[in-house]
Amino acid sequence: MNTALVDRLCRYDHLVEVGVGARPAVAGRLAKRGCRVAATDIYDRSVPRPVRFVRDDVTDPDPSVYRGADAVYALNCPPELQRPLADVAEAAGAACLFTTLGADPAVVDAAPETLSGETLFRLNT
Repeated sequence: MNTALVDRLCRYDHLVEVGVGARPAVAGRLAKRGCRVAATDIYDRSVPRPVRFVRDDVTDPDPSVYRGADAVYALNCPPELQRPLADVAEAAGAACLFTTLGADPAVVDAAPETLSGETLFRLNT
């Protein structure tokens, strides 16, 4: 796992990870550093304590899941989910950050930030 990514994301107090899948390590590390973290997915997933899991679909989101978040982020976010991710973050008044899958482009207006072998995109607001 990329420690620089955790270092960057832990600047936010309350985060929501969209599409946690079977990779809850970043959410877990953020929680261990004192962040409040909720992780979402369309399928039930196991997440480490004290990360809170919420079943949600970012393409048809429950706005209450994102309310109060400082940042909404996704790891390995495919192009087709970047706009829905940006929309839920904007609706919540939260920063939107994501990494992509390999060579996939950012298809929303986002600024890249290089982090030790990975690129983190932050939605331009």
